[in-house]
Amino acid sequence: MDAERGIGPKQAYQALVDGGDIKPDATQASAIDELQALHDALGAYAAQMGKKNWMTRLRLGRNRMPPPRGMYVWGGVGRGKSMLMDLFYDCVPIGTRKRVHFHSFMQEVHKRVHSFRQAVLAKKAPESSDPLVALSRIITDQAWLLCFDEFHVTDIADAVILGRLFEALFEEGVVVVATSNRAPKDLYQGGLQRELFLPFISLIEDKLEVFELDAGIDYRLDRLKTMEVFLTPADAEADRKLERDFKSLSTGFSPCPVTLQVQGRKIEIPLAAEGVAMVSFNDLCEKPLGAADYLAIAECFHTLLLRGIPRLGPEKRNEAKRFVTLIDALYEAKVNLICSAEAPAEALYIEGDGAFEFQRTVSRLMEMRSADYMALPHAG
Repeated sequence: MDAERGIGPKQAYQALVDGGDIKPDATQASAIDELQALHDALGAYAAQMGKKNWMTRLRLGRNRMPPPRGMYVWGGVGRGKSMLMDLFYDCVPIGTRKRVHFHSFMQEVHKRVHSFRQAVLAKKAPESSDPLVALSRIITDQAWLLCFDEFHVTDIADAVILGRLFEALFEEGVVVVATSNRAPKDLYQGGLQRELFLPFISLIEDKLEVFELDAGIDYRLDRLKTMEVFLTPADAEADRKLERDFKSLSTGFSPCPVTLQVQGRKIEIPLAAEGVAMVSFNDLCEKPLGAADYLAIAECFHTLLLRGIPRLGPEKRNEAKRFVTLIDALYEAKVNLICSAEAPAEALYIEGDGAFEFQRTVSRLMEMRSADYMALPHAG
């Protein structure tokens, strides 16, 4: 990890440019300068936050060092937002930090709030307690540097609690870095009771430096255009190509397993980095997963590399149905799909329950190879 080698985000970024992994980009360079400044400011601040619990911080009172302003980086798809944030995250020598997809974070928040309310009903917690204040203290003790990928708000339940939660987090001294496809003022645009959400927008603009990262170049699309996105047959050579594609699409990142929480279930993603995931057909379609699981995957990742789609027959009817549901979720969220299969799309499932309806999936697989589809923004 770069932090262990004492490398800052600016140096790590320049190493990628010098190595030819990424192209020089003036807007990205400006953003990394801002992130380097934040990286440097965190050094002194960490001494206050790293080894003290919330009660100690409370006793510091006016002697508390104010937190450095975080950063909110927004711009179009493929501009390198996640790459820059992850370079920053990997370079910060702070143990109490967390990098998380915003959707997953909010799922955990709702789960904890629900548990608190159940505790109140069971008389195990006082009714006067504010669950969001209590939760903010727990979060801060676990990680006071929070890095959120794909910050977006589409759910009224999220919109209602975000202001109170983040106000409490900032009061605890949390530092936030976030990426988003939208400017703060455009979050939850057209949402129900949006007027209740407006104070949160003001809070974000007050606490975070807002940086627009938009040089007009979609680097992800440039890479995708050079790739064969439907590989047949699904042999060792196809596996090698998928591995090269994954490395190309996740340049500058350290791939790792990811676990998604969906309605109390865990979905294991063996390899993921910068919104890109690589899984096998067995991982997703031979396990008892459903629409909610595939929707969560489609929301968390803008690109999915899927290995080893087999020929499907009557004995694989359940796997075929899951595959149809998976492709529907990916298609609706405009997720880019790169895959290997034992046969062309039109020959994957020609006999068995739902084989006729499978033709719609074939049509979608064909469309998902097109340049027009790949250029669409991720709707997750």
